[in-house]
Amino acid sequence: MDETQMLWLLNSAPTVDGDVQELIVEDDETFQLIQNLGGRPGPAAVEALRAVRDDLHRVIRGTDDTGALQRHLRGVVGRPELTEGGVTWQPDFSGADEVSARVVLAWSDLATRLPGRVRACANSECSKFLIDHSRPGSARWCSMAECGNRLKARRHSARRSTV
Repeated sequence: MDETQMLWLLNSAPTVDGDVQELIVEDDETFQLIQNLGGRPGPAAVEALRAVRDDLHRVIRGTDDTGALQRHLRGVVGRPELTEGGVTWQPDFSGADEVSARVVLAWSDLATRLPGRVRACANSECSKFLIDHSRPGSARWCSMAECGNRLKARRHSARRSTV
């Protein structure tokens, strides 16, 4: 799972006019993602994808700890593989839900490579997430056009009205 797919997954339940819009539905886009993650498309895989997404939301927002993701790794074991560079560990998903386990492993890899850079949008009215690739690591909004400009305009307006 690459960063684009991870961001799509994290942002697959946006709030529009106060209502959550579920984007993980039984359609070609979702089924393709499930197949890319090694799963068999169908209602159970769609539910597994929603469940792991919801758990990731809570972990990233800090309302739950990483232990909430442990259930998605239940049954995954590491299998050593000898390569020219030494021993590497390959996951064996035979006893686990491969789709949700692969999502958690992809998130863990991303969080390790970019610590603190996977975060919720700073706009309290927005339910989206971002992966901060800015040099100083100070990106705050899912999109400058969607959230950043709106919040900056509100703050500017509030400052002008108090003067």
